Amino acid sequence: MSRRMWGKYVPVSTRRAQAKKTTEKLQKNGQIIEPVEIEGRLIAKKFWGKKWCEHLESFADYENRLPRGRTYARNGSITHLSIQTGNIEALVSGSSLYRVSVTIKTLCSSNWETIKKRCTNQIGSILEILQGKLSDSVMGVVADHKEGLFPDTTEMKFDCSCPDWATMCKHVAAVLYGVGNRLDSRPELLFVLRGVDPSEMVTAQLQVDMATTTDQLESAQLADIFGIDLEDEPVSPSLSAKKEEKAKKTKPPLKKSLDVDNLTGDDLLKYRTKMGISAAELAKALGVTPASIYRWENCPDVIKMQARSKNALSRLLQES
Repeated sequence: MSRRMWGKYVPVSTRRAQAKKTTEKLQKNGQIIEPVEIEGRLIAKKFWGKKWCEHLESFADYENRLPRGRTYARNGSITHLSIQTGNIEALVSGSSLYRVSVTIKTLCSSNWETIKKRCTNQIGSILEILQGKLSDSVMGVVADHKEGLFPDTTEMKFDCSCPDWATMCKHVAAVLYGVGNRLDSRPELLFVLRGVDPSEMVTAQLQVDMATTTDQLESAQLADIFGIDLEDEPVSPSLSAKKEEKAKKTKPPLKKSLDVDNLTGDDLLKYRTKMGISAAELAKALGVTPASIYRWENCPDVIKMQARSKNALSRLLQES
């Protein structure tokens, strides 16, 4: 009867000391080292990290490998973990320091478009996405095991320098759990890994609004509302959000009267900030779309605004 010969057992403390020496040498050679440090028993405590681990544990084919991986992740064996588009690179301390590589297919464009459409008008900001503050319906879409953001086993390829013949060795399993822990502090890395931009989940609604407005208004009215050529790309709301945050900090005094005929983007943003209303609320009051508000607030010159919108803005300011 043949028996597999295993190497001599190396205590965890010894492994860590050896791994530390190796990683310090790599750092001296210019490599950035990002270890995974887990506090307590829970590997992930926040939305994206927990959902990643739940998805990982749905892989029935690897259920016998995952427990050892969890142990390795918890005891600090992952001395380095880097997440890039379509690839995860890591160093895991075992009997030696092993190099692990996980290749993951980026999300196909058709699946991404489907996810965005199913989430349209249900997400208010990029912050809601990254913090996992989503409605049950949106969570069901993004965390779906087959059609969501998480990769299926058929989209993943594993490679480890250890002698274990298994497709998913304990070092690979540890790295996958390490990804869950990393997503707790850097949830945007899931979108980086799958090659998609989370802000598109927010701007998708603005594009729908703009398309609806285009169908309903004549070209002359559109030029008056947006003050730009229709071929221009829509302004990202994130830029306006940054300006809004700056406006909140400066808190400029309101003018006694507003010259709506010579209103700039900064003026509009300052007034909206002082009134304490969102871009969507202002858009509703003026009879335009949120896309119009974002464009106006990012306009460095005098805003071209229809008379009805000017009148509505004047009335709103008088009431505030």
